[in-house]
Amino acid sequence: MVLDKSPEQILDNNLTHIQNEFEQNIPSIVLCSEPFHKAEFLNRLINSIKNPIIFVDMDLLYTGYVESGMIQKKNNVTIFHPDKVSWKEKLSEIISKVSKEKFLVVIDSFNGVYNMFDDLESARFINSCIMLLSSLGRQTNSSVVIIAMARKKENKEWILSPGGKQIIKSGKTGVFFLKKIENNLVVYTLAETDTNSKKLKIKKERA
Repeated sequence: MVLDKSPEQILDNNLTHIQNEFEQNIPSIVLCSEPFHKAEFLNRLINSIKNPIIFVDMDLLYTGYVESGMIQKKNNVTIFHPDKVSWKEKLSEIISKVSKEKFLVVIDSFNGVYNMFDDLESARFINSCIMLLSSLGRQTNSSVVIIAMARKKENKEWILSPGGKQIIKSGKTGVFFLKKIENNLVVYTLAETDTNSKKLKIKKERA
């Protein structure tokens, strides 16, 4: 994956381009290194979506913001808090919903899922679940967005942080990198070649 130093820049304050990227790449993995940037991006994304949203909150950061009133919960958002015992039951409920109508599904975060299932067999099970969810999502034009706290190794491979597991991708997976530059959120598409790379800029909202 290549992050070009000067990719095509697109101003995307209403997140239309980002939504299109997510709809074309299912699942979409958004990598970031700062939890506060992640929360700000998710809030902007959710506020831009009119369709029903399923938020699978594994690290409880988003839920904490909502409960504290720092982020306003929208009526079209359903939050799930699965644990190791309820994962299959909650996932079945989510799959049932996504198979019937268009949803935005946010899994926040990949790290939380892997921390819950720490053995290799369970990791394979998780990826199978996400691929199944993504396959059903394509049939209903749903988007599946997975947030992952990650860092880049010296060999330029992205790994989950903490834990050191590599990001598992398929041919249909879109990979993006979120960072903040001069108070603006910037989403880079991580393409196989520089020519396919994009830089989607979301300006800070005025107070």
